[in-house]
Amino acid sequence: MRSYLVPGVRRKNARISPGLLQVMSLVDMVAYEKHEKGLNRIREIKSAVVYQSLPFEVHKSAVGLFIAEVARKSIREPEENPRLFDFLFRTFQFLDHTALPISNLHLHFLLELSFHLGFVPGGTWSEETPYFDLQEGLFASSKVTSHQYLDTTSSQVLYQLLRCDYSQCHEVRIDRQMRQGLLDKLLIFYRYHIDNFPEINAHSILKTVLS
Repeated sequence: MRSYLVPGVRRKNARISPGLLQVMSLVDMVAYEKHEKGLNRIREIKSAVVYQSLPFEVHKSAVGLFIAEVARKSIREPEENPRLFDFLFRTFQFLDHTALPISNLHLHFLLELSFHLGFVPGGTWSEETPYFDLQEGLFASSKVTSHQYLDTTSSQVLYQLLRCDYSQCHEVRIDRQMRQGLLDKLLIFYRYHIDNFPEINAHSILKTVLS
């Protein structure tokens, strides 16, 4: 995670176009890196991917903004992580290119990102372990009073999402009410496992758009 200073970007003849710096932009850049300072300077920047649909379709934009905000607020490590970067890059490319339904994509993203952050749900759903414990991050056989859980149906759906990829997640049957409830619970799951995980502002917008 890096912060950059881009002087004069709002000027008429700016050297760097503001359009390259929009949320969700995928760019190729050369920058001066001074690790002892909070702000670095960009030397060269250009588009790495030119979106075809993501900025123009309201459903895709809402999902993309949610993904971007969750990533920005959950990734804390300062060092490079090529696998995590590749995952995020591919996610935005898939969202732009896909013609498949995307109503479950944000849920799948939260689960796959949790793998990269080190707290992916563990265990398996079965009749013997029908509850997902949000605090422990495991499928459990019974409930502890002080913990929060998914009910058995939502736990089974969560397990189905864990076992598929982006191109298949639309096949998991989830009605609107369960989808919204599962989104709320997964954000609680994140708060259990990321210290001081802040409120996600795109959450309410996403729920409205997808409904």
